[in-house]
Amino acid sequence: MSVSVEPTTAASDRDETAQALRPHAEHAFAAELAALAAQDDRPRPARWKLSPWAVATYLLGGTLPDGTVITPKYVGPRRIVEVAVTTLATDRALLLLGVPGTAKTWVSEHLAAAVSGDSTLLVQGTAGTPEEAIRYGWNYAQLLAHGPSRDALVPSPVMRAMAEGMTARVEELTRIPADVQDTLITILSEKTLPIPELGEEVQAVRGFNLIATANDRDRGVNDLSSALRRRFNTVVLPLPESADAEVDIVTRRVEQLGRSLDLPAAPDGIEEIRRVVTVFRELRDGITADGRTKLKSPSGTLSTAEAISVVTNGLALATHFGDGVLRPGDVAAGILGAVVRDPAADRVVWQEYLETVVRERDGWTDFYRACREVSA
Repeated sequence: MSVSVEPTTAASDRDETAQALRPHAEHAFAAELAALAAQDDRPRPARWKLSPWAVATYLLGGTLPDGTVITPKYVGPRRIVEVAVTTLATDRALLLLGVPGTAKTWVSEHLAAAVSGDSTLLVQGTAGTPEEAIRYGWNYAQLLAHGPSRDALVPSPVMRAMAEGMTARVEELTRIPADVQDTLITILSEKTLPIPELGEEVQAVRGFNLIATANDRDRGVNDLSSALRRRFNTVVLPLPESADAEVDIVTRRVEQLGRSLDLPAAPDGIEEIRRVVTVFRELRDGITADGRTKLKSPSGTLSTAEAISVVTNGLALATHFGDGVLRPGDVAAGILGAVVRDPAADRVVWQEYLETVVRERDGWTDFYRACREVSA
């Protein structure tokens, strides 16, 4: 016997959506998704809002025949996105793997928004994530009053996705305890979720799939069992290949975040953005951009996501406590906070980098002075 799960009211129906600090992807880019749907004449898998080609175009950007510009959501190898989208069109789940800050969550959200029109069926993985977060829970008032019943059951986001033929998301899968992770094995292999208390089950309908994310540095926390890993097609998201690509990513995201925070555009900020990216890449790679000087790397990841945070915070400083122009003093403190995570070891790495690289670099005098000031 199967049990149905009633869909809930979509977040887009709420009046407060327009005031959201960070709208969900399907709301923030609703116009682009609608334009793609209107001109998308390619075959669509069951219950998909767009064809696989249109989903890839939504993520990678492009210009539609009517002139509508689709902004890129992911800057990276096209083949990676094509493989990820194709995986979701099969019965294999998708695992997005990469170091912190490689846009795994960002890509996951936009894939779900483009495929299902809803990116909110989300399980956030932590060390304390219970089995109920993936399977189902109970309304204990109803349970005590009437015993196990359909009315007492509280469906998880994964159960809802199975019943409605949508895309579920599991963030930070390797942070979830191993026994809870393995709850997904039956769901992904048999496409069913038993409810023994009711003698029923939820069977996944066509259109259901699942996207999980995990980062390489958590490999030793709660590694995936071989049985669960086999249920996923793994796509590794790399760090940006070049400094120009990373500058482009940071610039785009800072502009988007700036608009949501009512911060003015920083037309003269590209120099500081490039400087932040250069510092992060050199310390991350352990060598200067010209290949002449080897460097010690700090303990932090110095990811693209952290660069975006540093520049956004610097833009806020420039807006509220400066003249609106992004300058070295606006980003120096943020860089220090990102680099020096271990007060002892990382501070030595940072000081050596300042004195051997930044101090000697042409055109970086103001930046060097600002960094020395906040590092004192």
